[in-house]
Amino acid sequence: MTMDLMSNIKQFFQKSLWQELPVQSNALVRGMFNSLRVAYIVVRELAKGELNLRAMSLVFTTLLSLVPLIAVAFSVLKAFGVHNQIEPFLLSLLEPLGAKGPEITANIIGFVQNVKVGVLGSLGVAMLFYTIISLIQKIEHAFNFVWRVKHARTLARRFTDYLSVIMIGPVLVVAAMGVAATVLNHNVVQSLQAIEPFGTLILTVTKLLPYLMIIAAFTFLYKFIPNTRVKLGPALIGASVAGVLWIAVGTMFASFVASSSNYTAIYSSFAILFFFMIWLYLGWFILLTGSQVAFYLQHPKLVNVGGEHVELSPRLREQVGISLMTQIAKRFYDQMPASTITELEAETALSNSVLQDLLLKLEQGGLLVELMGDEPRYQPARDIANIKVSAILYCLRTAEELTGLTVRVESSPAIDQVLSRLHEAQQTVLEDMSLRDLVIGSQSR
Repeated sequence: MTMDLMSNIKQFFQKSLWQELPVQSNALVRGMFNSLRVAYIVVRELAKGELNLRAMSLVFTTLLSLVPLIAVAFSVLKAFGVHNQIEPFLLSLLEPLGAKGPEITANIIGFVQNVKVGVLGSLGVAMLFYTIISLIQKIEHAFNFVWRVKHARTLARRFTDYLSVIMIGPVLVVAAMGVAATVLNHNVVQSLQAIEPFGTLILTVTKLLPYLMIIAAFTFLYKFIPNTRVKLGPALIGASVAGVLWIAVGTMFASFVASSSNYTAIYSSFAILFFFMIWLYLGWFILLTGSQVAFYLQHPKLVNVGGEHVELSPRLREQVGISLMTQIAKRFYDQMPASTITELEAETALSNSVLQDLLLKLEQGGLLVELMGDEPRYQPARDIANIKVSAILYCLRTAEELTGLTVRVESSPAIDQVLSRLHEAQQTVLEDMSLRDLVIGSQSR
């Protein structure tokens, strides 16, 4: 009986779950199936261990950058006279550490207060900011890995975006906490607490407020950190999943710390660092897991194929690559704004990962150029009348040869002759056909 049940469960997750649902299926059934698909893919991705490695890497970088980061945030908040809010904020983050949380918080605040910017000098201040920027850069790389983004931010965008996070982020966090406290202590709200059902509702909101702020903070990270456009809906759902995991794992971890007297006896004073590093690891792992959920919710085409990376055959790569170049060139010819990956996804019905691979190959071949902005846009690298179709085919066929080591393969004269005749036949068919000819031909249909 147990074997039959296990066999049925395996059959469901391997085959039944991925079958196309009947047209008459209602929205609830479709939503449940899609949620199960996303959950299955995310668990499978986590089992591969790649997110685990990145979370561990972020723990090491966080330990190096934590004091400089808080020192800069402390200096920024001190200008607004609200620097005393850092300690309560740290206490809330380290709450799962139980009685050890206040001790670690006190140590961190002590380190921060010992940082004398005037003594550091210009080189010391530069190193301080470099340490912080390296942390944010590594966080971006981790999120870009989850979102399968091939390009990181440019140096100019890193400087402006990272600086805004360092300078404005702490102010926004403290401002949000202050606004929430002000609203709850307002006279109108206080008077409504005596009236039911408003009193119960306000009490519930008060209890949920810390968790809602966690979800809001995670949503901001998922929207801002990856170097791609993340929609609000998937980011919010991913943040909600991460928020629930944060609370659940935090509760379990607090119980673990409370019952870990043996570890304290073994590691002595090092036990505090030991627990702190574990909680840092769990925190980053939860954040990356929520981002993974948001990624698959934003890319349902990947969910439908089980989250697997689709490899195009050489023939399909040529066909899809030329079609993609024509689509981009058509917008350029019609004097429309350059295409984003999101727009190309909708127009070509290709998955995000396939699109990025093709765009990267065409960009490396000098046929496309990426325009910087809120979201990268792509347009032809030169006049489409000067881009030959044969050049596009050559780029798509030899993309790996341009970026990696080439292997010299010995072949017989007969094989060389066949390949030469094929090349000549292709040149005869294509002649001087340009990308512009393809665009005009597609419009005349």
